[in-house]
Amino acid sequence: MNIDELVNRINELARKHKSVGLNEEELAERAKLREIYLGNVRRNFRAQLESIEIVDDNGNERDGGRNLH
Repeated sequence: MNIDELVNRINELARKHKSVGLNEEELAERAKLREIYLGNVRRNFRAQLESIEIVDDNGNERDGGRNLH
């Protein structure tokens, strides 16, 4: 399932939850889909953070005293 399909299904379940409610299977599916979505967000955010290079005024790469791993 790609990210667009994932978000569409999460939104579909959210609308149904607000209108008529969800059964146990749908609640479990919603929880699973949310975890998948959050995992994707976390991975993408970490990749962005790890790609940041800090350079001092002399052009030397620095890690800023942070270890992201």
